[in-house]
Amino acid sequence: MRRLTLRDHSACADLSENRGWPREEHKWRLLLAAGTGYGIDDPDGGLAAACVVTAYGPHDRPDLAAIGMVLVAEQRARQGIGRRLMRQVVAELGTTPVTLHATPYGLSLYEELGFKVIGRAEMVRGHFSPRGPEPEVATRPATAEDLAVILRLDEEVFGTDRTHIITRLPAFSDQLRVAEEDGRIIGYAAAWPNLDNHVVGPLIARDTETAKALIASLASRTALPLRTDIDVRHEELLAWLKERGLDPVSFNAVMTYGIGELPGDWTRRFAPLTVAAG
Repeated sequence: MRRLTLRDHSACADLSENRGWPREEHKWRLLLAAGTGYGIDDPDGGLAAACVVTAYGPHDRPDLAAIGMVLVAEQRARQGIGRRLMRQVVAELGTTPVTLHATPYGLSLYEELGFKVIGRAEMVRGHFSPRGPEPEVATRPATAEDLAVILRLDEEVFGTDRTHIITRLPAFSDQLRVAEEDGRIIGYAAAWPNLDNHVVGPLIARDTETAKALIASLASRTALPLRTDIDVRHEELLAWLKERGLDPVSFNAVMTYGIGELPGDWTRRFAPLTVAAG
């Protein structure tokens, strides 16, 4: 196993494509820049396996680490390489609590390694079609002056500091908007480009109406389909999105290792930046 760098982003995208996943080079660049990539080289060329760890909180003692983009090349599947990679990564993280979003395909491996299912997220995708009365919460584009407030709100809701991710949003996303009430920021959301769609995330909001307003404002400014991963406990928001043209795509199991529940306030945490980053 070796550390991956930004120079490996094409090899990581090749590995995604090898397993039938989209290349998602834009996302790979972010994850490799903000997190730590791990890979196993294939003697025949390219990567045999890879994953990315995004750590949050103090640099020398993270509060939480998210493992994502766990991939094993098709020609190396069922040889124990994924298990070896995960064991080494978890061992390197030591006592740091870990989270990940598991597909049904990977669920049994993670359970074997000691991860526990604590929840689910549902991916929905489609062209957003406004219907009925629009949410009345005011939204606007985020400015540089908003960043300090966004960071404080995000840490309060997410449960630990992720400045190294959030400060990349203005360059990474096509849209970054905030919701306001009486001049106070009560939520924010980004929409970032991913192949033929815009992914909505992170989505942090005071309540469901605020989350709806942020999504509607993002949707009104793009012609592309939207995609997002919503915590299934936010039933009202999921129903509202499906009524407006976003179709169910898949479910991921939210899992943890070394911690019973995720930190922060799930009632205000509606969608992650990407499931790969927790």
